Amino acid sequence: MRIAFDVSPLSHEPAGIGNYIRGSLAGLAEVARPEHEIVAFAPTSPEGKRRIPLALSGLDVQLELRLLPFAHYWRQAWSRLGRPGVERFLGSIDVLHYTDWMFPPQRGGLRSTMIHDLVPLHHREWVAPRTYSMHSAKYRDASNCDTVFVNSAFTGNDVAKTLGVDPSRIHVAEPGIGPAFAVDGARADLGGEYVLTVATLEPRKNLGVLVEASRLLGDRYKLAVAGAKGWGEQPQLDAPQIVRLGRPSDTELAALYRGASVVAYPSRFEGFGIPIVEAMASGVPVVASSHPSLDEASGDAALRADPNDPQAWANALIEADERRDELVSRGLEHARRFTWRRVGAIMLDAWQAAA
Repeated sequence: MRIAFDVSPLSHEPAGIGNYIRGSLAGLAEVARPEHEIVAFAPTSPEGKRRIPLALSGLDVQLELRLLPFAHYWRQAWSRLGRPGVERFLGSIDVLHYTDWMFPPQRGGLRSTMIHDLVPLHHREWVAPRTYSMHSAKYRDASNCDTVFVNSAFTGNDVAKTLGVDPSRIHVAEPGIGPAFAVDGARADLGGEYVLTVATLEPRKNLGVLVEASRLLGDRYKLAVAGAKGWGEQPQLDAPQIVRLGRPSDTELAALYRGASVVAYPSRFEGFGIPIVEAMASGVPVVASSHPSLDEASGDAALRADPNDPQAWANALIEADERRDELVSRGLEHARRFTWRRVGAIMLDAWQAAA
């Protein structure tokens, strides 16, 4: 098979979706090469032309990038116009897998996409206007796909119910955990015990509940916030007990996980919740929001707390720290199942069955 895999989101600073794209492509290359050909392609900006090769360095894939000024607008126009087919740029393909920013036209082969969540449809107030416009058009195209991958059964059920996609075309490919996230390794030192939260700073990540819980706990823990600058109304993160860390590399993030007393993930809605399993693999107890979208990431290894109740979070953080040995053991066992190789195998099996 000749598989065309859209990597255009890697032109920006990596967050959860970018990490999934890179990880799933690595897993696919591991199980599919050399029998199958993988073409990682993107119409992209000059910045993307620099970033994407760095992100995919070391992977056994063919890279096809087309430099376009104002690439975002070209991608959207191409998707909506419906021509020319991607074959004009890539040659004949057996599979076109598009990810997050566009839904390119094609003349033949299987059509495939990835849906991480339906937050823009359910909670338009939690996303930027451009995100809503871009994703809602892509969601409509999902019904044209032979395979639709999702990162949790929760999202799969949501896609079938909300978008009307035939459940037989939906395949659950839970994310993997990168090699940096392990028990052994350096531990960050922030000058005292700290609770770590990892999230792009945006409304649905719900960091305000942790800020309030931190105030209730007084000086017991610092609150360390790692993540890229997002958008929208932000919680007050300038209190003395709060440490802003920005967007760390995977190596830096793994050290932050290992050095934390507890990792907290209070999001109101996710497709999966990768930081939960990254933290578990790094040997840290986790407290996660009780929203059902986080059930699969949490398993029976994380404590859960109401995303609207700061006191519940304060209590759960203390309990998780006190039950550290038990929760770490459970977490390590739970995290073992999440590998990028498994994601690649699920994708390849689904395409071969559909073909």
